[in-house]
Amino acid sequence: QVQLVESGGALVQAGDSLRLSCAASGRTESKPVMAWFRQAPGQEREFVAGISGSGGFTLFADSVEGRFTISKDNAKDTVSLQMNGLNPEDTAVYYCAAGWGPVTRETMTPAWYRVWGQGTQVTVSS
Repeated sequence: QVQLVESGGALVQAGDSLRLSCAASGRTESKPVMAWFRQAPGQEREFVAGISGSGGFTLFADSVEGRFTISKDNAKDTVSLQMNGLNPEDTAVYYCAAGWGPVTRETMTPAWYRVWGQGTQVTVSS
């Protein structure tokens, strides 16, 4: 089993940058697809960014394309989300997730992922 722990959430101002990290432990030799989702109060959990097991393929939601980047360090079993140009609409709890299988459109849905972290709060003030 794989366990995920997120860190890096904070209260920032609009226009600031923030970097979230997700540390994986357990049976990480399987090199899962990793993703970040977010959930704002009263809203559904939505896909933010994902990265393939090898780290060679990435996906982004349209709302963060060009502002956020995702990276993976398989040697350290970590995945990071660099967020630039934050705005109040980015305020949410951010979750790290792991899944196994080919990357398809389903990879952008929460149901595809089998393991989740506990979440880290990101709040962007205007």
